[in-house]
Amino acid sequence: MSAYIRLLRPTQWLKNFFLFAPLIFSKHMFQEGYLLSVGLAFVVFSLLSSTVYVVNDIADREADQLHPIKRNRPIAAGKVSVLQGIGASLVLLIAVLFLSASLNSKFHLIALLYFLLNLGYSFFLKRVILVDVFVVAAGFMLRVLAGAFVIDVQVSHWIVLCTLFVSLFLAISKRRGELLLVDGSEGYKGRAVLREYDLPFIDQMMTVAAAGMAISYALYTVADRTVHVFGTENLIFTTVFV
Repeated sequence: MSAYIRLLRPTQWLKNFFLFAPLIFSKHMFQEGYLLSVGLAFVVFSLLSSTVYVVNDIADREADQLHPIKRNRPIAAGKVSVLQGIGASLVLLIAVLFLSASLNSKFHLIALLYFLLNLGYSFFLKRVILVDVFVVAAGFMLRVLAGAFVIDVQVSHWIVLCTLFVSLFLAISKRRGELLLVDGSEGYKGRAVLREYDLPFIDQMMTVAAAGMAISYALYTVADRTVHVFGTENLIFTTVFV
């Protein structure tokens, strides 16, 4: 049973808290109906992301066996068979369809787009330089949009952009860590796309992403709609924490 739990990667569900961003910034955080809707959307996205992780582990099982850390994943380690992994992903998809039935069509569209985008990432897009990190970033943006659509609130363009830059920074940082792991490991060459990156280029991208994150958040705090919703122009001072 523990192997199946690890297969779902529940620690990665933390990423789905991005769905709560529109709820918080629209000041509906303590309204029960809104909170329940986003909570259900969180569960749906968590199960959907686990489905993607299972599919990804099946597709990458041979490469993962050569990785100093990923070799311990249940499918790569042989603790869960490919057939069992396929069965688990089908069960997860059925649960997603059942739980999301009461949510609106806009949310369904975003969830479907998220799923298809990540399937493309698992089988092809992660091998294309820059596209790989932008797909990861797009996943976070879709989470924010899903959180907005499920409660039918308008989401600021600046928050979407800020999410893009935050997630780009995280994705690029992950690539940097993988490059350092390749340099420090014998016999492990890493994923093919890593050969297209180098540390100076990645460091430059991280700088751009960090600057974009700070600027987009600052512009959000002074936007007319933000000032109207929060009733203050002092949010600009929170930029120092970004």
